[in-house]
Amino acid sequence: MLDIALLGCGGSMPIPNRFLTSLLIKYKGRKILIDCGEGTQVSMKILKWGFKSIDIICITHRHGDHILGLPGLLSTIGNSGRTKPITIIGPRGIEAIIKGLKLAVPNIPFQVEIIEDPKGLLGVKVSSEGMKVKKTIHEESYNDDFVISTLELDHSVPCIGYSFYIPRRPKFNIDKAISNEVPKELWKKLQSGEVVIYEGKSFEPKMVLGKERKGIKLSYIMDTRPIDTISGFIRNSDLFICEGTYGDDEDLEKAIKNKHMIFREAAQLAYEGDVDELLITHFSPAMDEPELYIENAKKIFYNTNIGHDRLIKSISFKDE
Repeated sequence: MLDIALLGCGGSMPIPNRFLTSLLIKYKGRKILIDCGEGTQVSMKILKWGFKSIDIICITHRHGDHILGLPGLLSTIGNSGRTKPITIIGPRGIEAIIKGLKLAVPNIPFQVEIIEDPKGLLGVKVSSEGMKVKKTIHEESYNDDFVISTLELDHSVPCIGYSFYIPRRPKFNIDKAISNEVPKELWKKLQSGEVVIYEGKSFEPKMVLGKERKGIKLSYIMDTRPIDTISGFIRNSDLFICEGTYGDDEDLEKAIKNKHMIFREAAQLAYEGDVDELLITHFSPAMDEPELYIENAKKIFYNTNIGHDRLIKSISFKDE
């Protein structure tokens, strides 16, 4: 099961009852944070999800409403007793930004490892010790607990979207293992996704595994105009979290000028991407009640919901 919490749903500036953009993902007791606007720590404290177990921080872009909560958060994580490294992933220029922000917190007791403008896929292993990020070239690697993908977006500064995929291993197929003459002592390793060389012969997981099973996919797209590549990137997501800075169709011109989206455009992407659910967030401070505009999205993609601070959702593997 994957748990997510919208820590803040605001864009540009915080307003009463709405902090700035941030999302927290919890899986197997470890956490990934996406963006870190002002108010992130307050929402985490209210939820009581804890700070020490954040292993990865993904940043979409350098605008203040997405990163200015970061120095304080790093300080708090340090004060929680963490000494293991944290990985920060972000677009072009993120390394210089993080180095600048760290000037405010020069004595944090852990190393910050930066992955700037990743190309290809990032594999993540999860253990009780934390999440470890490594490069992977496999679309579905059963040795990885997570696969993180990124997509370059269309904003006023370098900006990337994120997709998080949890592969689901196929079931062990004993008849297949026997017919492929796989030694019994190799079954467990092959089932876990390892390739094994045994007595001069190579044995692969597909020799003991049944049909493919759908994993869990979460996609996160902020601060962009709708572009052609998004629908393929988010395709078949269980949950698609998307910016909707403006709710009213009449604000389209403003959205184009500021390189953001209106609700209708987010819904069109959800429809084209064949996702299960759309969750809209990143609201303009001028929009006090985004719920008033939900029909602009629902008439295009019915399973649309409006985000609010500290909204929690859980995503499970689907039954076959």
